[in-house]
Amino acid sequence: MSTSGLAISYPIGLGLAAGAMLFVVSHEVIPETHRHGHQTSATLGLMVGFALMMVLDTTLG
Repeated sequence: MSTSGLAISYPIGLGLAAGAMLFVVSHEVIPETHRHGHQTSATLGLMVGFALMMVLDTTLG
């Protein structure tokens, strides 16, 4: 495989992995936490995690 083929396959692979993780979280983890009565802590954890991810992305570039 050429260098340009490797250069394009890396971001595509990461995008597919991210999409798979979003699918698992949205279809398995979130409904499971809501089924067991942990709606508030699950929602707060999601918001804190997202905010932390955005802060780290902004500060670390």
